[in-house]
Amino acid sequence: MTYDQHRHMTAEHLDMPVSSQRNVSHAIPISEYQLIQNLIDSLPHAMWVNTQNNVEYFNRAMTDYLGVNLNENDSRSWQSFIHPDDLQLFLMQWHDALELYQNVEIQCRIKQPNDDYRMCLLSMKFHNEADAILQWAVSLTDVHDYFEIQQQLSHVVSTQKNMLDASVDCIKIVTPTGELSHMNRSGCEALGVDSETGFGMPWLKLLPPEVRKSGQRALKRAAQGLNARFGGKSKLDNQPIQYWDNLLTPILDENNVTQNILCVSRNVSQQKLAETRLKIVTEQDELTGLYNRRTFYKLFKRALFKAKQQQTEVGLLLIDLDYFKHINDTMGHIAGDHLLHVLGERFQQVFGKNTIVARLGGDEFVILVKNLENEAQLFEVARRACEQMDTPINYTGKTINGGMSIGCAIYPRDGLSSSNLLKCADIALNDLKNSGRGGIRMFNQDMFKTLDDMTKQLTLARKIIKAGQILPYYQPKVRLSDGAVIGFEALLRWQDHHYQIQLPSHIFCAFQDYELASRISETMQLKVFEDMTRWQAQGLDIMPISINAAPVEFLRDDYAEKLLERLARFDIPANKVELEITEQSLSERGANYVVRALNLLKDAGIHISLDDFGTGHSSLTRLQEYPVDCIKIDRNFVERLNTDPSALAIVKAITQIGSSISLDVLVEGIENTDQLKTLINCDCKIGQGFYFYRPMASHSAQQLLNTLPC
Repeated sequence: MTYDQHRHMTAEHLDMPVSSQRNVSHAIPISEYQLIQNLIDSLPHAMWVNTQNNVEYFNRAMTDYLGVNLNENDSRSWQSFIHPDDLQLFLMQWHDALELYQNVEIQCRIKQPNDDYRMCLLSMKFHNEADAILQWAVSLTDVHDYFEIQQQLSHVVSTQKNMLDASVDCIKIVTPTGELSHMNRSGCEALGVDSETGFGMPWLKLLPPEVRKSGQRALKRAAQGLNARFGGKSKLDNQPIQYWDNLLTPILDENNVTQNILCVSRNVSQQKLAETRLKIVTEQDELTGLYNRRTFYKLFKRALFKAKQQQTEVGLLLIDLDYFKHINDTMGHIAGDHLLHVLGERFQQVFGKNTIVARLGGDEFVILVKNLENEAQLFEVARRACEQMDTPINYTGKTINGGMSIGCAIYPRDGLSSSNLLKCADIALNDLKNSGRGGIRMFNQDMFKTLDDMTKQLTLARKIIKAGQILPYYQPKVRLSDGAVIGFEALLRWQDHHYQIQLPSHIFCAFQDYELASRISETMQLKVFEDMTRWQAQGLDIMPISINAAPVEFLRDDYAEKLLERLARFDIPANKVELEITEQSLSERGANYVVRALNLLKDAGIHISLDDFGTGHSSLTRLQEYPVDCIKIDRNFVERLNTDPSALAIVKAITQIGSSISLDVLVEGIENTDQLKTLINCDCKIGQGFYFYRPMASHSAQQLLNTLPC
């Protein structure tokens, strides 16, 4: 019989009843068949064999296990012992094994004598040797207890897996070398990994390149048996970036060697979003969207440190908006905020990555230029900043007028630290303001002397005010035709610790500071009014006295009210006081404050004089529109009167203008007879100068009043 015939007969015998198979046993000698029976009956395992002559035999262990001797029982097929739910799959596997003549193990439930089923493993082995007695043999192993344990374990594992899959955290088991061993559903979804085929791959390669380095460090630490942590992120197509907090815990064996690493990754995207928002709040200026002061100083120091390493230059621009307070006071703080907001947006749009723009507070901005090439580049950046105020900014239908002053400094040329460089830019800015607002000023070392002088003057002014050393001196005004005294100008003087009288030029910078200028002005007014009250009490006929006001005194828009209140306190008639202002007061932004104050004072009866007329801001329009009663010709023209034809022409023109619009004209600085004659010929009526009287103390002015005719 051939090999194929054996296979065919075996396949046919699969469905033959046992009684029919018994008839085939006569094909082999009884002694040999008995030998086979004795051999397999002596085995402890339940077995079922088929000889090369297709003789089948179930051994004693099989009979004992099934409770039925299938070798004698012709009424029942062995197939009936297989659980009906397992039979179809069993037969398919059995057929395949016979067709392919291939060893196979089949797990199925086998019926017991008590009609219960137990899980068994049927192992079928073919014998291909030509002289083999058996064609195949099937052994039965009861694996029910093991199966139940496996089922329980499977249930536990399934429960644990379900628990892990229910977690929103990404839970991973990673080998010490970084390969994925297991990952729950959240982890698979976050990293886009197939839960069936995605394991075994390097975990870090699933992460974005920018976080792999920190992940590798954490993995190395965990492999060494130490806990580790790092921040990561993931990005799947058409989904926002997810941020994760990764905690790595080593799983150690009894020898404290890392076998696996448990990685729990928690989604902190919402926390990251909150931190980002908080960072924006803490780092950015809410009104303009620019960096705030604290953030700028941090970036400033970092930029200087990098510039020092790379030996590059850094440019610094300190920006101050001119007359910003006037905008707040006249149009409201909302208008001022609108100006700052629009300007912040424009700065963000016009300047690139190489610049850092911040708002230091109030109306102060700062621009840092990294990798500066030269001073010209910094000046160009400053010019572009100034241009942002050229385009009109409108609020509630009104245009907000403004300008800016910019102080510039360069690292390392001007300063080696952030504080020194900022100080240099501030010095340049103040130097610009002191010489007239608006424009760009580059720092130079000479400014230190100017700053030092200014600081000394301000310190001296505070000392003089505190010590009560301010004194009013009085210079008479005279009628040029006969030299008769018609009034006084109160001039500031102060007495030093040696009782020497000093001029106000020593504290000139104080008149550009509102607080100091206002305190000096108040002191002067009170002392002048005290003198006038005393003279009046002595029966003297007091004459009008002029007092000077610096432009900065009008910044709070309450100058007129304060002056009128002091006059009322001393009960001095308003027509006995004149106010002298400079043309600068009317030309600067915020001049509307000055005009409002002048109108109030003029309505109260106070005369207004415009000092230093013709020195650079003269305007006929100003004379017509503003409440001015008198214009004063500056001493500079008088000094050149007889040597410079242009100076003479200017004096004549001013005199004619004053006469034509009914304004008094007073000439300052008359020192000799020639000047007096020329001025009389120019039809000048009133003057003052050393030719007539020098400024005098209060008691001298009182003596002069005593000598004047009533």
